[in-house]
Amino acid sequence: MPSNTTAPPAKKKGRRARLILLVLVLALVAGVGYGGFWGVSTVRASFPQTTGEIRLDSLSGEVEVKRDANGVPQIYADNETDLFRAQGYVQAQDRFYEMDVRRHVTAGRLSEMFGESQVETDSFLRTLGWRRVAQQEYDKVLSPETKKYLQAYAEGVNAYLKDRDPADVSVEYAALALTNDYAIEPWTPVDSVAWLKAMAWDLRGNMQDEIDRSLMTSRMSASQIKQLYPDYPYALHQPIVDRGAVDESTGKFDPKGEAGDGDDDLTTGETPGGVPGSGSGSSGSSDGSGSSGSSGSSSGSSSGSSSGSSGAQSQLGALSEVLDGVPALLGPNGNGIGSNSWVVSGRYTTSGKPLLANDPHLAPQLPSLWYQMGLHCRSVSATCRYDVSGYTFSGMPGVIIGHNDKIAWGLTNLGADVTDLYLEKIGPDGYLVDGKVKPFTVRDEIIKVAGGDDRTITIRSTERGPLVSDRSSDLEKVGQKAPVGNAAPDRGTGYGVSLQWTALQPGRSMDAIFALDRAKDFGQFRDAAKNFEVPSQNLIYADTEGNIGYQSPGKIPQRGKGDGTLPAPGWDSSYRWKGYIPFAKLPYEYNPKRGYIVTANQAVIDAKNYPDLLTKDWGYGSRSQRINDLIESKIKDGGKISPDDMRTMQTDNRSEIATLLNPLLLKIDISDPYVREAQKLLEGWDYTQEPDSAAAAYFNAVWRNVLKLSFGDKLPKELRAEGDCINVRPADATGPVDEQNKLVRECGQRDPDSAQPDGGDRWYEVVRPLLKQEKSEWWVTPGNRTDPATETRDQLLARAMKDARWELTAKLGKDVSTWSWGRLHQLTLRNQTLGTAGPGVVQQLLNRGPWNLGGGEAAVDATGWNAAGGYEVIWVPSMRMVVNVGDWDKSRWINLTGASGHAFNSHYTDQTDAWAKGDLYDWAYGKAAVDAATKDTLKLKP
Repeated sequence: MPSNTTAPPAKKKGRRARLILLVLVLALVAGVGYGGFWGVSTVRASFPQTTGEIRLDSLSGEVEVKRDANGVPQIYADNETDLFRAQGYVQAQDRFYEMDVRRHVTAGRLSEMFGESQVETDSFLRTLGWRRVAQQEYDKVLSPETKKYLQAYAEGVNAYLKDRDPADVSVEYAALALTNDYAIEPWTPVDSVAWLKAMAWDLRGNMQDEIDRSLMTSRMSASQIKQLYPDYPYALHQPIVDRGAVDESTGKFDPKGEAGDGDDDLTTGETPGGVPGSGSGSSGSSDGSGSSGSSGSSSGSSSGSSSGSSGAQSQLGALSEVLDGVPALLGPNGNGIGSNSWVVSGRYTTSGKPLLANDPHLAPQLPSLWYQMGLHCRSVSATCRYDVSGYTFSGMPGVIIGHNDKIAWGLTNLGADVTDLYLEKIGPDGYLVDGKVKPFTVRDEIIKVAGGDDRTITIRSTERGPLVSDRSSDLEKVGQKAPVGNAAPDRGTGYGVSLQWTALQPGRSMDAIFALDRAKDFGQFRDAAKNFEVPSQNLIYADTEGNIGYQSPGKIPQRGKGDGTLPAPGWDSSYRWKGYIPFAKLPYEYNPKRGYIVTANQAVIDAKNYPDLLTKDWGYGSRSQRINDLIESKIKDGGKISPDDMRTMQTDNRSEIATLLNPLLLKIDISDPYVREAQKLLEGWDYTQEPDSAAAAYFNAVWRNVLKLSFGDKLPKELRAEGDCINVRPADATGPVDEQNKLVRECGQRDPDSAQPDGGDRWYEVVRPLLKQEKSEWWVTPGNRTDPATETRDQLLARAMKDARWELTAKLGKDVSTWSWGRLHQLTLRNQTLGTAGPGVVQQLLNRGPWNLGGGEAAVDATGWNAAGGYEVIWVPSMRMVVNVGDWDKSRWINLTGASGHAFNSHYTDQTDAWAKGDLYDWAYGKAAVDAATKDTLKLKP
């Protein structure tokens, strides 16, 4: 629910808050002061027309747009191109400013809108080349049919823009006009395709872990780093696919294979298109150890890719800072990016048909990342095949998650390792590979800057990918003393860092989206998934015939040497990618005997039984196992699961780490009466994290302080949050502390949203075995003026409890009876540009909130927060849906905000209160249900 005014102020955002030039905000405020800039007429000028008739030259027939009480549109047309033209028109009505900002991000053209402050970000995005790859996809790879739909969508967007002044499109353009002569450009099909690259970037997997492991080597040993990246706990948290193997005779994955360790759950029917016969299964070459000391990384270390290289450390630290500056369109890359989805067979449901739930966990944005919509052919036929409803992205045609008349599907991030960083020995003439210098591929690009001079940047690429380290100003300062076996050709620049990433190659994911929308059975569903190359997602499935299924798609590399956990030596060609895992080898399931499938970013399959490396950096399975347990508890002894049970599971907020840590906290002998008063809150607590829970507030503060004391203060500055300053020995110090080797003040450099330790379920697995050890090096902390040093587990826990007591006293007050988790754990919805920075008046006009939330990190109700940065909600279930397969009109859904991107429109945040409570709205699909729910009807005519 919305908070009261006693809530603590929202914390300052990091580099991503610099999306708008300050002078623009000040000019906007000046406009407020000079008489009604934000007057009623200015605000309402951009509101969409939702009733009556509008004529569009590009249409071939009449289209109806029916909007319900929440402004959610259902579009009806007689042919496919008109359907997608209308989709473009309607999305532009509601969300064009959001679409325009997104395309400027993907093209590296933010400086054209917001000025010089965005040149560095644009430079990095141009170096990655999202837009260039999207153009190649459109020109050379996508099917003619997909290109026709993209062109129709663009025609619809441009029909909306025609003859409109920018201020009549969105009020933000009126603000831009005060300092910028920015003009809106026509929409193009490539603008839509490029958005898939932004999705793939934010869901790219373990790239940050790869950097962090390398940065840790400046202060930690290989064994310590291994402890901080433990193996996936297969014994505790079951993978998505609990049996199956690759048939050695066919090279295809067999879901009935005998290598699995799970229950003996033979499929109940053949997969459409044929299922490979039972095979012996592969013994597998990947041990799943997750060890940073694996053969690949140790070999790289001998060549200079580990802690020995100060040049590599500096480059990776600088790269990490650059990454923080790239707008995180989906959320902070790391443990929180994920989702829940699960599907339950009809034999365990009250309806007798499958139930499917999905809630992607992404960054809170205003407007929401998702846009709800239905796309309906009035008469479904071979020439007009779409009758689909669900969640779309504004700026892209089609439906991304949802259902048609035969099947339903959901997505979660698979987390496959699809990026590798390579250290490059570079010189004036190129980069070294196997003792020979290869020339860079070079191109120049011009960045246009609003209110400033154009900038020209030079982009260099290796055979693997772009030299991303060129975008760091530290490039000239590093590598001069890199202690490698054979020196870099040019010691003045030393190591460069290049990026190889599957999304930098043209692909067919856009084809896959349209194919999913019209799939009618599992065979067609898998055929569509075959082209869903990036970002690699877990796809779950259900159909009206009662079948359920799962498919892991994606373009996932097969490496030579190395396991992707550390940057590889680019000068050694044996570390090249050999190819990609064939789609036929990727794991899938169809009607497993257990009767349900859960995906929540956990391991896909036990690495012991699978021959190819998907990743060594899975989510650690806390959410997925909780969902598995909830389902099992409902269906045991013949129980049935209802749609409301599915909704209740989505809002489950139990803390797993509390079940491990809280019993130990209650045993600590606390003498300080004020700390003891807080400790009593934990007595009898059931580990749920409700907004009004004082126990949840105190426990999470204790957890945050346990992490800081045990791990945070031992991490290098490149991983710690900005403003987190401690006295430490220099990283290269040897011998005792003395005048020549004294402690130095070292402050964190990482954006608080992505700093470590973030407190996610990887840290649960780090702490789990340590809690059984009274003594460990991790429990040792130095003393200070008010606290003695700690040497044991209980000493450190006692100190964390004391620190948490005084932290919450400062934030929530002295009286513990007034504490609540929601007052500490708040969500503020910020307009994605003008609402992220500047004076409070601007934020009051454009932003909404805060809301006091329950849930928490790695809970099923994943209202994520970063323990290194604070308690503010930084990722959320960005939407929720429960699909009642076959009885579609009894499905339910909700969005984080609302359909509209226009501030002060009634649909700007009209779903947020219900979302915060865990409620869902009715989801009309059939014609009669849509007509009954319709409040506004707009006719688009040729």
